[in-house]
Amino acid sequence: MMALDLPRVAGKLTENAPLAPLVWFKSGGQAEWLFEPKDLADLQHFLRNLDPETPVMALGLGSNMIVRDGGVPGVVVRLGKAFAQVTCTGELTLNCGGGASGILVSSTARDNGIAGLEFLRSIPGTVGGFVRMNGGAYGSEVKDILIDCDVVLRSGELVTLPVAELHYTYRHSELPEGAIVVAARFHGRAGDPAAIQTEMDRISASREASQPLRSKTGGSTFKNPDGAKAWELVDKAGCRGLQIGGAQVSEKHTNFLINTGDATSADIEALGEEVRRRVKDNSGVTLEWEIQRVGMFAEAPDKERVGRP
Repeated sequence: MMALDLPRVAGKLTENAPLAPLVWFKSGGQAEWLFEPKDLADLQHFLRNLDPETPVMALGLGSNMIVRDGGVPGVVVRLGKAFAQVTCTGELTLNCGGGASGILVSSTARDNGIAGLEFLRSIPGTVGGFVRMNGGAYGSEVKDILIDCDVVLRSGELVTLPVAELHYTYRHSELPEGAIVVAARFHGRAGDPAAIQTEMDRISASREASQPLRSKTGGSTFKNPDGAKAWELVDKAGCRGLQIGGAQVSEKHTNFLINTGDATSADIEALGEEVRRRVKDNSGVTLEWEIQRVGMFAEAPDKERVGRP
């Protein structure tokens, strides 16, 4: 796909853009094209005039994602500052841009005396990402607080989808393929800012104590099966500390994979598949990936390099 084939943009369009610096695992290949739209109109114009056969993928903070080493074909869209605003609209409601972080949303809620959004403090992603994935933690999920969201469809059309139309289930929505969440409205309940801050501090301390936040990781790797916890199943299968290449199952929290320094995305994904195999053999449970895996393999994952540190 040559530059001449792409619509003109007001924002930034980069060919063969490295994605590893933009994702938490710090691994993976390039985007064929990386598009950072100037504003909503720029995004709509681009998608409306882009060849309908060209794949489009949204990228937020890259926290819950493995970008495969062969890179991502088509266009990766990354929303910048123009999409990162959060405002209180009254009635205990926040209007949030799709590029706003969970920390900004929860902090704005606190400043406006809106409780019930504290859990977003613990989700290391953007509004667009956790609306798509029904992000959740500490007993709450996005489906509990979302009113509706604005999405730009692959055709460039802007539509507003009420929460009911997303058909949320655990870590899943039925957001249309290629759609990009550009804004969302969340509601909470009246609360005391000091009490809200106390709850946010508790959540932050709990994450710091139990998760390898200072490592190159991707967040929770597997969904919790019904009636079980993924980390316990991984631990019981003897996978704590398990390594493939530069990828390792965290010693601190076994539902986290980490890049110890030089892991390829193939290492990380192969380790996840090896963990799934061992859990299945040990408990009969088939773990489902929570981390999104995108792009193309550079080569077949080498599953023979399994060991311990």
